[in-house]
Amino acid sequence: MGTSRSAAETTAETYYDSEDADTFYEAVWGGEDIHIGLYETPGISIADASHKTVERMIHQLQDFDASSKVIDLGAGYGGSARALTTALGCEVVCLNVSERQNDRNRMLNQQQALDRKITVVHGSFEDIPQPDNSIDLVWSQDAFLHSGRRRLVLDEVARILKPGGQLIFTDPMQADDCPDGVLQPVYDRLELDSLASIGWYREQLSDLEFSEITVLPMVEQLRTHYDRVRTSLAARQNEMVGKISEDYFARMLTGLQNWVTAADNGYLAWGILHFRKG
Repeated sequence: MGTSRSAAETTAETYYDSEDADTFYEAVWGGEDIHIGLYETPGISIADASHKTVERMIHQLQDFDASSKVIDLGAGYGGSARALTTALGCEVVCLNVSERQNDRNRMLNQQQALDRKITVVHGSFEDIPQPDNSIDLVWSQDAFLHSGRRRLVLDEVARILKPGGQLIFTDPMQADDCPDGVLQPVYDRLELDSLASIGWYREQLSDLEFSEITVLPMVEQLRTHYDRVRTSLAARQNEMVGKISEDYFARMLTGLQNWVTAADNGYLAWGILHFRKG
């Protein structure tokens, strides 16, 4: 405990606390669920596709109920936590580095009368403020990439999970066979020197004595999501004038295109990864 944050996580905190980012994610990305969506229904909106990912992940869970202790790492605006507590009746801790997002999460919890079920904590998943062997389910969506020390994050997950506890998460990743150097434009924006891969997660979690429940690779959903968000943002340029800065707008369009291009080149991976401790 008491570990200093990685540069990548500090960058993420500063970024998500910015007014530009907050406006963009609320207005364009999906509102409550600012994660990669599932576009399996023609014409589905970004927000609904993002929520479909949450529904798919909850559907995979078994043996959880109102007595289960759940933590969402990198919880954003808390849409997943509200879906979890509504579906399972459980209490959820939302751990997140952005206090701006945390404030909105708390407000939405109050509006939906779920504030007694959901606790929002400002903190780092590199140093999770939970006791050893205390959590039944660790949940995370598209957040672990923001750590420059992902093995430390997994060590923390292993520490807090009870024996038999489960980890279910998504994360934008690089392909297992990704050539060196080709993802530098993606790395630079996040202050990273790499992304994890499905193979890397399998290896690290096996080393931590986790067993694999299921891994569902769906990189095409990542590609579709970033392209849909980029297209939507470009189409709303006039609407966004005065709401987000011109510099942020331009950098976001470039960054989203970098993800799309990398996916088209076969350099990326994404999916739902589900493991059990022990």
